[in-house]
Amino acid sequence: MGKFQRAVGVIVFGAALLGAAMLWVAIAAGGPTTSQGPSRGLLFGAWRVLYDTEAPTPSVLLAAGGLALLFAAGVAVLEQRITTRSRRSDDEAVSPLAPKVVMADTFGAYAGPVTVTVLIPAHNEETCLAATLSSLLSQSHRPERVVVVADNCGDATVRVARDAGVGVFETKGNRHKKAGALNQALKEVLPAQGENDLVMVMDADTTLDPGFLEAAVRRMTDDRALMAVGGLFYGEEGSGLLGQFQRNEYIRYAREMRRRRGRVFVLTGTASLFRPRALRTVAAERGRSLPGVPDDVYDTIALTEDNELTLALKSLGALMISPADCTVVTEVMPSWAALWAQRLRWQRGALENLGAYGLRGQTFRYFAQQLGIGYGVVALSTYLSLVVLMGLAVDSWVWFPFWVGIGLVFTLERLVTVWRGGWRARLLAVTLFPELGFALYLNAVYVMGILDITLGRRATWKHVVQPTGTGPIRVTGS
Repeated sequence: MGKFQRAVGVIVFGAALLGAAMLWVAIAAGGPTTSQGPSRGLLFGAWRVLYDTEAPTPSVLLAAGGLALLFAAGVAVLEQRITTRSRRSDDEAVSPLAPKVVMADTFGAYAGPVTVTVLIPAHNEETCLAATLSSLLSQSHRPERVVVVADNCGDATVRVARDAGVGVFETKGNRHKKAGALNQALKEVLPAQGENDLVMVMDADTTLDPGFLEAAVRRMTDDRALMAVGGLFYGEEGSGLLGQFQRNEYIRYAREMRRRRGRVFVLTGTASLFRPRALRTVAAERGRSLPGVPDDVYDTIALTEDNELTLALKSLGALMISPADCTVVTEVMPSWAALWAQRLRWQRGALENLGAYGLRGQTFRYFAQQLGIGYGVVALSTYLSLVVLMGLAVDSWVWFPFWVGIGLVFTLERLVTVWRGGWRARLLAVTLFPELGFALYLNAVYVMGILDITLGRRATWKHVVQPTGTGPIRVTGS
């Protein structure tokens, strides 16, 4: 891992801290903001605390709001310019998957009807694989071929697949987890795929909504420049309050994708379809313009192979979409330990991928996103710390009308963004504080990911072993 990769987390979080400090200095330099002196409290009988019961002045509010709008508008404008430039590029050497390049190369050629070959990487997935295969085989557009990629399985995964009547590819000597298993399978599958013979990769713990493939095939048929279609995922039922936290989170993510009209953040590993041209080009560019081993589609070093492949395709100019009519239901983590392992891998993987690609046009949006997460960690932690400090320092609770109003606006936003999730999602959102606690938990994961990268700690892949009907759910390291 290079120096920039080791330092990327510190750089991003340091920038967020610097932004918070600059805002604090700007407010403090403005002098007193209230017409009366601050009130006093006593913390633990020893330390005097000063607190202000008046709302911030209009100038402070305008400054804070203006900075936020300026940052958001700047990110949006730059992202749009970068996307437009990529789509209009005709430089085959730099952007071999750009729409203009692909359209020129395929002009006047008919590659036949769109077909779908599905690859399902599976490591000890006997308990959930049957439901996944059932959702595939009951699609309104049934896939032409389904292959379960059985990787070092010690259970009945292979038998379940064969009983369902689908193909099985068993890996040989794979030590690179999911990415290595898919690389082996793709080297067998890709050579025989034509221009319109799509390859779909989906997790073994995912079920597709009935019209998923029909919608994706229609998109790929209508636009031959489209290189990939990703799914929008929702959380499965169950796992109590922890499961509802995750379902609310996924509902908000899907809502954001709909507002972006399908513009991709990540081609999620839950279910995504690719043109063979896209996967072959990625493999050819590994070790050249892209990190990784030459001829490998997936970078086996990456902790989050779906995020890394998204960056690879974007770097090559590929047009991708996550349409609202391509939805899947995926598992939610059943325990706090499993959730910690999953999110630490996601967060650390995202930062490591940014470190590997560096600051380029296609990664600008992702750096801005990580900066926003870092600033959110600082803001939420500071706010809640000050609330606790005030509660401990005063004899009776003090209501601050301004902050109560801000809290009500925030609660309304939480409620509206999960409205489609039903009454359980709405009830959890409107109570506010449980979700704030969940946000603090994810903030701790963010900080831990930065520490792990910076200190060079060895990353491990955690696999959730689902129950077979009795006994607890286990999280194992590998």
